[in-house]
Amino acid sequence: MPRIAAVQMCSSADLATNLASASQFIRTAAENGADLVVLPEMFALMGNDAEKLRIKEAFGSGPIQSALAEIAKAAKIWVVAGTIPIEGANKYKARAACLVFNEHGEVVARYDKMHLFDVTVTANESYLESNTIEPGDNLVVVETPVGKLGLAVCYDVRFPELFRSLFNRGAELFALPSAFTVKTGAAHWEVLLRSRAIENFSYVIGAGQGGLHANGRSTFGHSMIVEPWGSVIAKQEDIHPGVIYADINLNELHRIRQSIPIAEHKKIFNLKV
Repeated sequence: MPRIAAVQMCSSADLATNLASASQFIRTAAENGADLVVLPEMFALMGNDAEKLRIKEAFGSGPIQSALAEIAKAAKIWVVAGTIPIEGANKYKARAACLVFNEHGEVVARYDKMHLFDVTVTANESYLESNTIEPGDNLVVVETPVGKLGLAVCYDVRFPELFRSLFNRGAELFALPSAFTVKTGAAHWEVLLRSRAIENFSYVIGAGQGGLHANGRSTFGHSMIVEPWGSVIAKQEDIHPGVIYADINLNELHRIRQSIPIAEHKKIFNLKV
């Protein structure tokens, strides 16, 4: 059976250190038989807004993309590269781009984070992602050796209509690079991932940031992989860096979908309010 992996990191504000760490985790995943590995959101840098924009790259070139292409090719593994700041239309902002590299080091898909994290978590903790990020507007499903993979990022998980749209396009798995806050992660991380898996009878690969970062932000960790019936089949039980694995069974996925044929029973396709 195909094997998938999710990487958990505590990325710093040092690009070189983060790239070295991500590369080692990718090698480890490949050595343990993974066909595809998912990196967390902002794996390359967890810094302030100025640092984020300073490392943004043109799509198709730059040290982050080059490093990922090299390690994917060397390890012969597909890599879902969390998010990378990629140049967009607004020169003062970036796209939070999730790139998919095949085993030859070629970029075969790109998804730009659609839902931006502009929220107040507590009186002392708020985020305004739109200060530096411009949203994407395209849905992406890519054919991979482990199945048809739909792409989403972190806050996207709160919008089930996105996942149903990916399901409608044939997705069998969802990659979800993330950097959940401690408060929202403790309350909602697992239930959201399990809900998206159950609603769509799909695998969900949640690769998270975990720990206290140099910019003062704390993230929840607890990366996990959920199977189509909603059970957590792999989990990092803490905030520490590491890799988790799961073998997937697409025959079982399609058996479930045939026994409860939600694709045939759905009634609402384009609801406007």
